[in-house]
Amino acid sequence: MVTVTPLNIIVDNIVEMIGLFSDVAMGAGLAPLLVLMGALLVAVSMGVFGILTLGAVGNLFTAN
Repeated sequence: MVTVTPLNIIVDNIVEMIGLFSDVAMGAGLAPLLVLMGALLVAVSMGVFGILTLGAVGNLFTAN
């Protein structure tokens, strides 16, 4: 059970990071809009590259 302590520290740091990030992201001005646009960009690019990856894996298992 030596790995429990570092794992707890990592989880605690992630929870704290989310809280700090949400405070900054929901701050003044256009910050919420910028966070939303960034999340949209990341989601769309992950979807496109995910589809391309699935196509490449499917191409490995099909005959020419």
